[in-house]
Amino acid sequence: MAPRREPPNLFRPAPLPVATLGPDEQLACLRLIRSDNVGPVTFRELINTYGGAARALEALPEIARRAGRGKPIRVCPAHQAKAELEAAQACGAQPIFTIEPNYPARLAMLDAPPPLLYVKGRTGLLNAPSVAIVGSRESSAAGVKLARHFAKGLGDAGYVIVSGLARGIDGAAHETALTGGTVAVLAGGLDIVYPPEHRTLQERIGVEGCLVSEQRPGFTPRGQDFPKRNRIISGITSGVIIIEAAARSGTLVTARYAAEQGREVFAVPGHPLDPRAEGTNRLIKNGATLVTEVGDVLSILAPLTGLREAPLVSDPFPQPVSPPPMPPEFGDGDRDRVWQALGPAPVDVGAIIEATGLPVRVVQIALMELELAGRLTRPGPGLVAALPD
Repeated sequence: MAPRREPPNLFRPAPLPVATLGPDEQLACLRLIRSDNVGPVTFRELINTYGGAARALEALPEIARRAGRGKPIRVCPAHQAKAELEAAQACGAQPIFTIEPNYPARLAMLDAPPPLLYVKGRTGLLNAPSVAIVGSRESSAAGVKLARHFAKGLGDAGYVIVSGLARGIDGAAHETALTGGTVAVLAGGLDIVYPPEHRTLQERIGVEGCLVSEQRPGFTPRGQDFPKRNRIISGITSGVIIIEAAARSGTLVTARYAAEQGREVFAVPGHPLDPRAEGTNRLIKNGATLVTEVGDVLSILAPLTGLREAPLVSDPFPQPVSPPPMPPEFGDGDRDRVWQALGPAPVDVGAIIEATGLPVRVVQIALMELELAGRLTRPGPGLVAALPD
């Protein structure tokens, strides 16, 4: 694992976190997100360019056509999006979009944050100082004790504890942090209980803490959805503490995301003969910060966060921020130059800007249009690659 570094951010953050959206704009945002080829970065670029989801929806077919899409792009029907929002309301969840002020501010600063989160409970916890505690599902008694120790000490110091509601370390951290504040990030819909033995805990967090998921209500998680949700766990927080992780543990995915996102990575060492410590010990060898007590974590996070840091985004903003206008010089020739600079191998967006000599904003719009046309994929943070025609 590489040392912590600030991730590249070539894309301008969405300029519209000005107020909680009304029902019509929420519906338009959800329709945009559920339309073909609209990923996290393209969602933000569409909002930036057109000033709102409703106007972006109107523009989708023409954008895709002029960027070379052979067949009409599928735009999510209003009734389908409305049914999803009604299902969320029925289970007590509310949607938060990246362009709203109560979206987790740290998560919003990433290159490709989830454009929509469903949340339930004390949503103010999402913008409080926080630390993730994650680890083995097959935890030892000592590991559970350590998870409780760190959750209690950090909670007393003013930090919200974030985890994934899994068996073992996650569950112990959540249970201990209920009184101080805890956030559980789920791999499935907020109305889906997993694991089954955490039903009561999940229900309590939905009232006393906060439940979070990027998945629609009723979505049953698959194996690949658990590693994916880990980027949200690390993205919300200032740092991640790993307690017991085998060599191939999914917990190590969270550590990788944390490092890529510029978060602090802490690891509790374990006995060399315990397989549950192999992953954490290796993290320490590769540059993670070794911690054995709460003070070790606080000494590093305090200068970054303060004990009671203010939210990174004011809530609410008094006036809307105007979206950046479409560059007057943008045209088909610019899009063609960007396309020619792309290949099947993933490349950093900065390399595209350098290769074409075009302004950043022009490259952003060209990449947005190519993605909507189904000619582009984004395989990782700040990376793009051409899809075969």
